Order: sequence, then C-alpha cells, then structure tokens
Amino acid sequence: MRGVERTDGVNNRQIDGMHAVDDTYLGGGPLMKYRTMACCAALMVLSVACGDDQESGSDSSSRTQYQAPADATSDATSEASSNTTAGAEYAPESTAPAAINPVTDAADDALSTFAMDVDTGSYTLTRASLEAGVVPDPANVRTEEFVNSFDQDYDQPEDGPLAVTVDATSAPFLDDDARVVRVGVQGRSLDDEQRRDANLTFVIDISGSMADPNKLEAVRPALRGLVESLRPTDRVSIVVYSDSTRVLLSSTPVSERRTIDDAIDELQPEGSTFVQAGLELGYEQAQLAYDRERINRVILLSDGVANVGATGPEAILEIIGDGARDGIDLVTVGFGLGEYNDSLMEQLADQGDGFYAYVDSEREAVRLFSHDLTGTLQTIAREAKVQVEFNPDTVRTYRLVGFENRQVADDDFRADSVDGGEIGSGHTVTALYEVTLVEGADAGSDAWLARATVRWLHPDTREPSETGALLDAQDVSQRFGDAPPRLQQDILVAAFAERLRGSGWSDLLSLRSLSENVHVLADRLDDPELQELADLVDVRRDLDD
Repeated sequence: MRGVERTDGVNNRQIDGMHAVDDTYLGGGPLMKYRTMACCAALMVLSVACGDDQESGSDSSSRTQYQAPADATSDATSEASSNTTAGAEYAPESTAPAAINPVTDAADDALSTFAMDVDTGSYTLTRASLEAGVVPDPANVRTEEFVNSFDQDYDQPEDGPLAVTVDATSAPFLDDDARVVRVGVQGRSLDDEQRRDANLTFVIDISGSMADPNKLEAVRPALRGLVESLRPTDRVSIVVYSDSTRVLLSSTPVSERRTIDDAIDELQPEGSTFVQAGLELGYEQAQLAYDRERINRVILLSDGVANVGATGPEAILEIIGDGARDGIDLVTVGFGLGEYNDSLMEQLADQGDGFYAYVDSEREAVRLFSHDLTGTLQTIAREAKVQVEFNPDTVRTYRLVGFENRQVADDDFRADSVDGGEIGSGHTVTALYEVTLVEGADAGSDAWLARATVRWLHPDTREPSETGALLDAQDVSQRFGDAPPRLQQDILVAAFAERLRGSGWSDLLSLRSLSENVHVLADRLDDPELQELADLVDVRRDLDD
C-alpha cells in the first residue's frame, strides 16, 4: 500500500505500509459539550438560507476546537495555505460557518446523543462542484452525508428492523493514544413485494431557474425511471409551481403509464419560484390521496431557490411539520449549481421526517429514482436516535465527527416527542468518533470502551424499541491495515470531508496522501464509487496547481 505521508517531519513510524503521523492537537479552554436542538438549528440555518435579515452567531467559548500544530510544515499545511493564492474558483461562502463538534472529557460527560440521518446530498453536491472546477463552500460539506454515500459492511438484523455494529481502529494520521470508533446502524432490507403500495406526490419546481443545465432536463428521465420501477398499484400525482401552482396530474395508478408519461412531457420552465404555494398544494393533494395502509410521501424536486411568497423558514417549516405529523413524509431532491440552496433543501427534509439527496447529472437522477428512492420507500423506524456511552476508565476524550446539526440533549434520548430520524428499508447510518484513550487502555485490556444504543418508534404503533452493541478494548484494531476495509474507507471519506470543511482532521493529512490511499483501497475493494472519490481528491488537489 502506498504510504500516508507524515505532516510534521518528526517521529515517523510505519504501520502496514502507511506512515503514521505524530501531530499534536492544540486546544484551549474547558472541554465542554455544545448542545444544539435540531429544530432550533433548522430555523437558524433556514433563516440564512431563505434570506432572513437576522444575524446569527455561536458561543465558541463553550467548545474546544481543533487547530493546526503551530510548527506544522507538512504537505497538508502547505496545501491549505495555497488555497488563498491558487487560481481555483471558489463557491460563494455561506454566512453560516461550518460548525465543529467539541472535544469532550468523558469523565465530565460520558454520553453523546444525536438523531439519525440518512441524507447524502452534501456529497453529491460537492462532487458536482468539484467536477465543475469550483471549490465547494465549507458550510455545505457535512461529513456524515459523505460517509452515508458509500457502501458499508454491516450485517443484516437478525431480529427487529435495526442492528448496531461498533468497531474501532487506530488511524495513521492521529496520535498513538487516539482511535476512531465507528457506530454503524443497518436497516433491514425488504424485498419489493414486502413493501406497501405507495402514494407519491411530486412537487416540481418549474421556475425559470430550473432551465439551467442538469435541472429540469434531468427531472424528466428521472421520473420516467421511477415510474418504470414502481408497481402498477402504486399511485403518482404531480404538482408544479413557478409564479403560480397547479395540479399537473391528480393521483393516478402507475398502471396508467401513458397518462403519467404525458404529464412528464409537459414539464417546461417558466416564471419565478413560489415554493410555499407549491408545497401547500402538494400536501393538499397528498392528503386527498392519503391511505394509512399505504406509504404516503411528498417528493420535492427543486434548486431550493425561493423568491416569491413566504421565503422565510417559519411558514415553509410549518407546512412540512403539519404534513409529517399526519404521516406524510417529505423527500427533497436538489438539482443544479449556481443559486442552489443546499441548506434549505437539507433542513426541509429533516423537518419533514424524510431525507435529502442531490442530483448532479442525468445518470445520478436515474440511479437515485430507479434504485435508492424505491428501495427505501418503506419506513421501518421513526424518531430514531443514537446514544453512545464512553467508559471514563478507558476513554479520556471523544469528538463526534459530523452530525453537527443533529445533536440531541442526552436527557431527551428517551423523550419520544423529541425529533429523531426516519429510517427506510436497507438504509445504513454511520457515525465516527475520534477518541483518546486513558493510558493503559490497550488491546490487552478486558475493559469496555463504548456502548451504543439505538432507540426508535414502530412506524405504525409508535411503540418504542431499543437495541445496542458494546465495544471491548481488546476488539480494537491496533493497526489501520488490520481494520475492516469499509472502516478504513469511512475514515478516509471523513478525512476528505474534514479537509474540505477546514475542520478537525483537515491539517493532519495531505491531499496527495489521501488520494494515494483511497486509490489503493478502491482497487482492493473493486469499488467504482470509491474510485470516483479518489478521482475527486485528485481534482481538488489539481485546482490548487
């Protein structure tokens, strides 16, 4: 395996052909947990995304952030500094900075709690941006959505809808006493004949901005691919919006394919963007077709630009929240670059008990609509949350990598009225923690490091259930090369996201080293999606040349 290059010029050691880095972490202030309730985070981000004039800020004194070593002279540091002088084109920066989870002392607070999130839109949007030669806005890079975008190696549940896996390994760019703990949740995969029939209401933005490349022109083949993969007994309706709104297709069984195809052919860009009215009419149609024995879903297809009617978050979130309480979930699918509003689309899906995806090409559109969307239609768990307990006898500190806007107060883990995440058939969720170990807590110890518990509600009865898994110190992979390949993958994927965000691990690993190791792992796994990631790392590096 080609080596991960060290970044500080000292104390270089070899791990399975990969050079470990003994960089230091410089922090300051007390180690305290930064808690953010999901609804408040949604409103704050949407206030920026939708054009509210209120200023927002955060109290950085309550959390300890990672910084580059003061004496770093590595490829990673030089690459980072070159960002300000190179000829790369940068996306306009959001007014909301990329949040960073704190480093927490396990002796002070042993619990970490967050709502599950199956979104993938951030990774696909980043891919589109890089392939267009534009460095993405760090605020639009969400590490968990990068990791969610790749295949995992978790076993199917033996009992119940969800299964939990906890494993860990050293990482070649972290200190000797550091480990990366992975918490993986696997949703049970259902065969198509096992899922319920579906009522799908598409709310489609046909405003003038959707005339741009890879927007409305990608929607048409995507919808045709979806219809092809649905059952004859599923039903589809289409609402379109621009300056005004109208029902293009009332609820129609998929068996009437010609009627649906004719409606898709009518999709043409026009006018401004009245997203509030579009969602109102979409949920109205979904209510008319509602059947508690079927899957009921609204699917918003848009570039997220709201410029007519109520463009602020409160009115839009109220519509979606009411629909979610009625059992109608929302999936948001984003299209296009330029004025694209990533924050709005992501937070709408969170509020609507659904998930967020992004389409950057006709190929991605057909893949998402023909496979991912239909395969995960059946919701198998609602309000799902994860709580990880760290053993203060073995773990000194921990930091959750990603999930910054999905944090939940520890005391609310079993408060089922507090918003969690919805999990569909076959969905996986992966969370990574960087932990530092107490001296002596090594592979020879029989003590435990971490215990992960998942809680969710039955989608029909809303009865709560829990399952979990325990990680013993002796089960931690001491060498990165001995770790499960998909765990290695998740760490490298997260490292790239951290690099793009400028947070956490961003100054510990050079793009050149990252590229080499992702290429090697992609060849080993024979995984074209991972090979694509390696190519994106190369693109990002080339943008600074």
